[in-house]
Amino acid sequence: MSNNKEINKANASYYFIDRHLNSKIESKNVFVEAIPDGRSITYKELSIETNKIIDLLTKFNVRREERVLMLVLDQIEFPIIFWGCLKAGVIPVPINTLLSKEVIETILEDCRANTIFISEELIKLITGSTKICSEIENIFIIGKNRNNEQFKNFKKEIKKCVEKKPIIVSKDESAFWLYSSGSTGEPKGVIHAHGSLLNTFETYASKVLDIKESDVVFSVAKLFFAYGLGNAMTFPMGVGATTALYPLRPTPDTVNEVMMLMKPSILFAVPTIYAAMTAKLKKTPVKYQNLRICVSAGEALPFQIGTDWKKITGIDILDGVGSTEMLHIFLSNKPNDITYGTSGSAVPGYDLKLVDENGEDVAVGEIGELLVKGESSAMCYWNKLTKSRNTFEGEWTRTGDKYEKLNNEKYIYSGRTDDMFKVSGIWISPFEVEQALVSHDLVLEAAVVAKQDNEGLDKPCAFVILNENINKTDKEEILKEHVKNKVGKWKYPRWINFVSELPKTATGKVQRFKLR
Repeated sequence: MSNNKEINKANASYYFIDRHLNSKIESKNVFVEAIPDGRSITYKELSIETNKIIDLLTKFNVRREERVLMLVLDQIEFPIIFWGCLKAGVIPVPINTLLSKEVIETILEDCRANTIFISEELIKLITGSTKICSEIENIFIIGKNRNNEQFKNFKKEIKKCVEKKPIIVSKDESAFWLYSSGSTGEPKGVIHAHGSLLNTFETYASKVLDIKESDVVFSVAKLFFAYGLGNAMTFPMGVGATTALYPLRPTPDTVNEVMMLMKPSILFAVPTIYAAMTAKLKKTPVKYQNLRICVSAGEALPFQIGTDWKKITGIDILDGVGSTEMLHIFLSNKPNDITYGTSGSAVPGYDLKLVDENGEDVAVGEIGELLVKGESSAMCYWNKLTKSRNTFEGEWTRTGDKYEKLNNEKYIYSGRTDDMFKVSGIWISPFEVEQALVSHDLVLEAAVVAKQDNEGLDKPCAFVILNENINKTDKEEILKEHVKNKVGKWKYPRWINFVSELPKTATGKVQRFKLR
């Protein structure tokens, strides 16, 4: 009997929800919607509602290990459905709510889900698709949509359900899937175990963030993203803290509104948001009450953005590196040990190494591909055996990122493996050129890729978003000279394209393959 109890606690839902029952935390809000008339839910209420999901899935013949697709905004129903599925042994597959109908169809076909939970605001993503609407057995609409033959109203159906007991699982059992953000253009189903959720909490959240029960957390990165899943769910839930959920599209203005309304103590965002907010704060400074720490991931944080943010707000940004494959951040700057322009050092619980093209370790000061070893690594990619074997090498996971290691054990980002190129026989890091461009007052954002000149040789080509109200006619030459002086004469962009936006994933990563 004691063995059964031990195994039952391996279900991640126990640690993050049911462990808090019969304590002072059970009556505390776990989630609050940061919108007018936004709802809230306590830890005890979340336990009850997730237990009802077990009954709901049973009634509609969704069985253990079957997948259900989640096209759900950051709203109260997201954690209810996600954790309820884990309690039932059903596999939730939350996906990007900004995907096209065609990509959603591809993912559905790949993961073989026959049940969809979808926010009413997103219904256009599936209506009109014969493949989705005629082949999917259960489509639950979250919102005011009435029950009909095609769609079921989630609120009405869950009201008919009763609480059921969570199933017994192993910590190594498949818990949920995430689809990689597609910075290379091909989303892949990444399979994670129950134990991975607790592992990221015990490493990054506890040993780097030192997250506390009194914290209020706000993550600009959405819950469907591995970064957002940890930020807004497992990290605060692990200590009994509170999360502000924002279901709408994050912009500098809306993020600022949430900050003023909810007064979070921890802000998680991506470099793009920090850059845009910094530009606005330079014009209209704002004091963020209670804010004690900021975190950036998704893409390397440029030196200039970090230092400007610190100067204006007085709060440091912890730049970190994570991946869908590793579930959260494994390389990071630490509080009281921040070096802007670096990604910091290994998070306690993770090992890192840099290797060359032959898999040999590179020396300090040389550039190599980053490999990481840690307990939160995914099991594999679904139905992609070759890709799985190339990425998951025993205990080590290839990140696809190039880094340079310094003598002090800190790492400097050089770019994606596929983004690096040589000029005059010397490796160029697109990120280094981008940082140089962003350090100029003219530039808000920049992305650099390789482009062949008339002789067929690769040279840097830049795409630049200018700061507001820039009218200089010689801005291209100004920026070229600035890069030459900043990082080297051979590294300057031979072409500069001024654009209004850069192609990005929903997680803020620039899709350089589209620029190429």
